[in-house]
Amino acid sequence: MVVERLKGGGGTDFGIPAAEAGADQRPVDEGELDRLGRLLTAAWAAFDAAAARAAGHELRKGPRGGGRDLGKIVHHVLEAEEAYLVSIGGSTRSARSAELGVESRMDVVLTLAMGTMADRARGVPLPDNPRRTRAIWTARYFARRSAWHVLDHAWEIEDRVEP
Repeated sequence: MVVERLKGGGGTDFGIPAAEAGADQRPVDEGELDRLGRLLTAAWAAFDAAAARAAGHELRKGPRGGGRDLGKIVHHVLEAEEAYLVSIGGSTRSARSAELGVESRMDVVLTLAMGTMADRARGVPLPDNPRRTRAIWTARYFARRSAWHVLDHAWEIEDRVEP
């Protein structure tokens, strides 16, 4: 059932949910917040499992010989999720510690994302940030966009791993 249509953008051909739907503006109660949190946690777990299964394996190259290796995919997901955290009004400062490895940074980003998503859902005011120049994503859009992103790359890894 189609409940809403959105105008596509440059990433639409790649499946990117690049626009907030009107439904994303609806309030998020505690039950819905819990559901969104469980969905995000499951998406990240699927990504982590796909990456773990692919460790030590080559990833098949694309038809023109291109494509990222596993480490580059993992790093891309981390950097994008850090950007998504900022897009929901969070800060990546504590995740960018030089002492943290990629896995630890991902754990910190997920923890920060869950807390920041809860803050947005509960209407906690955003911290002052004079450098903020764009609108902050809603909790629903953040959950949808983040889950899509990590699952898209989990499936990419699964599709490209060589036996």
